Amino acid sequence: MKKIIVDPGILGGKPILEGTRISVELILNLLASDASEEEILEDYAHLTKADIQACLNYAARCRKNEIYLELSQGI
Repeated sequence: MKKIIVDPGILGGKPILEGTRISVELILNLLASDASEEEILEDYAHLTKADIQACLNYAARCRKNEIYLELSQGI
């Protein structure tokens, strides 16, 4: 995951795409809001498909081996 870095001096230490101030969280929120990969790449022309894929891979790896609790209400 060479594309994702954490720097306490950038965005309070949130995981970001290397060489940018774009957080993994932002990309995931855009995807969750039904923004297509193409729309994200149009809005952030300096990003690549590999950058978006790195964000998804990061999120998947973060969720690995987590303990899941049943919620009383759906999200």
